[in-house]
Amino acid sequence: MPVKVSVIIPVYNPGIYIEDCVSSLQRQSLPPDSYEAIFVDDGSTDGTPARLDRLAAEDPRMRVIHQENSGWSGKPRNVGIDAARGEFVMFVDNDDYLGDEALERMYAYGVANGADVVVGKMAGKNRGVPVELFRRNHPRATVRNAPLIDSLTPHKMFRRAFLDDIGLRFPEGRRRLEDHVFVAEAYLRAANVSVLSDYVCYYHIRRDDASNAGFQRFDPVGYFKNLREALDVVERYTEPGPVRDRLFRRWLRVEMVERLRARRLLGLPDDYRRELFAEIHQVVVERFGPAVAAGLQPTQQVVASLTAADRYDDVVAFAEWEAGLAPVAAPTGVEWEGGSLCLGFIAEYVSAGVPMTFPADAAPAPLTDAPKNVEEAVAWVGAQTAARFDQATADLLLRERASSAQYFQPVEFTRETVPVDDGERVRLVLRATAGVDPGTLPGDGTWDAVVRVRLGGWTKECRLGPAPRADLPEPYAGVAAGRAFLPYWTEPHGNLSLDVAVRGGRLGLGRVRRSDVTVSGARLRVRVPLHAADGTGVRLRFSSGGRTLYAPGTLADEPQRPGSRLEAALPPGLPRGMWRVALCLDPDAAEPRFEGLPFALRTGGGGVLVVPIPRPGAVRKLVRRARRMLGAARRRMTPLIAGRR
Repeated sequence: MPVKVSVIIPVYNPGIYIEDCVSSLQRQSLPPDSYEAIFVDDGSTDGTPARLDRLAAEDPRMRVIHQENSGWSGKPRNVGIDAARGEFVMFVDNDDYLGDEALERMYAYGVANGADVVVGKMAGKNRGVPVELFRRNHPRATVRNAPLIDSLTPHKMFRRAFLDDIGLRFPEGRRRLEDHVFVAEAYLRAANVSVLSDYVCYYHIRRDDASNAGFQRFDPVGYFKNLREALDVVERYTEPGPVRDRLFRRWLRVEMVERLRARRLLGLPDDYRRELFAEIHQVVVERFGPAVAAGLQPTQQVVASLTAADRYDDVVAFAEWEAGLAPVAAPTGVEWEGGSLCLGFIAEYVSAGVPMTFPADAAPAPLTDAPKNVEEAVAWVGAQTAARFDQATADLLLRERASSAQYFQPVEFTRETVPVDDGERVRLVLRATAGVDPGTLPGDGTWDAVVRVRLGGWTKECRLGPAPRADLPEPYAGVAAGRAFLPYWTEPHGNLSLDVAVRGGRLGLGRVRRSDVTVSGARLRVRVPLHAADGTGVRLRFSSGGRTLYAPGTLADEPQRPGSRLEAALPPGLPRGMWRVALCLDPDAAEPRFEGLPFALRTGGGGVLVVPIPRPGAVRKLVRRARRMLGAARRRMTPLIAGRR
């Protein structure tokens, strides 16, 4: 079979961090003979070379190329491209890993859409990844109709013939941002770019020791020299105007302005941040016209203008003001409706824990000159934030705790201005409702509810919570697609999380009382603390003295009441005895799992009675008590027996 995808992994002293990468490559769903992995060892000095040689000897999909250290990832990637046999090449870093179906899905998506570049959804474990780019699938994306420029890392799939036709390779040597140069040119010269957002293809990992190359402090002079090369690519393949300005804005925003904001700047030593500021100032003055900064959000415009004016002290003072700002999202409701989880919340920004206020009569005004001082900068930002309140948004994401994979949930929101200070100022509040269909979540485990608030120049995230416990009681578990989903408030912070595929006592079935159970003829009805859409199928198991019988059942909403109604026909001719009852929420599972219900059915005498079951704890107590009594009796008998002897 022709090789569809060649995965290229530059390797340098990864230690144990390469193991997840290797495992994910071996788990790929593509047929084994349709892909290959090429590890290019860039002069590693740890045990990695021998590890890779053993791997290649054991697995024919794995190839290894050893070379002298080149100093960075560009040359190893180029060596891998030249050695690749695949129709597409995919770049993976040695401390990251792929989703199990990543290669199969990305390849199929690229072929279906005639793509030269395929961008797969990313999840960042303790490191940032693009969010807006992966809001939905983009089968035909460009730098004009999608935020492609937000993703400039090389962890994508490229058609090999496309790279060869345009002669595209990575810059080599000891340098930074070689991926920006490569990816920017690929975007601008590709016939089509496809963005796959409905499956997490790439897991971008920050090592526990933070020793990833991208996290090491860089030399500002060399870094921004390399950044200029990426700007050169944009100038080479675009005309002056709005498109070029929008692309340039990405580097101004991400690589410059954001480095000079809030805690990110304040956490650096003063001598280093002065050096950083000086280089950024030089690039801003040298390469960016006024239209580039004019498209930024208000806070970013202020930092850009102060930087262009070479006012380091004011940039630091503005960062100190911004460091105290954060969003908060307070839940207003959590309830099940027809198998979906409905969440309500209000969100706004606070400063030092106090709700931010803004001028009530603000109007849009351009920033024509740098503010005279920080007070004027803060006042302008406040006025422009209020004037742009119609652009504010609130999103809800569910983020898997183990992998950091995240998915947008449908949200509707309204914008409210709440008067304060006799109406001269206002709070800017977003009131939102979100509908979560748990059955669409791709994996089991714990998912945290995260609110993303975009207001003025801030786009920040926070957990949904804490919950006002008196107003929002602990919600019941719900059932969808054969899995149980438990929303709950975390301890001690009271944030909302969702556990998928919960079992055992956490399902809450132990709260069923005998008064919730009725038997009418051959029909069993039970009110259970689970929420499910009408007609949800389940399976019941009846056990007595080694005998086991089964019966199908259904769950249905209980109008005006929490929980659901479980209904099932008793097995025909249920013999005399004490029958334990258990419930399976996934009747089609290959290995069904049953959860016991806290009652039993006693049959005989022409009727069926609902009776309690002794709790396991009570049984253990009885056994321990009997053993103590028996032991005491034996001790009393011992002297008598000895005397008779």
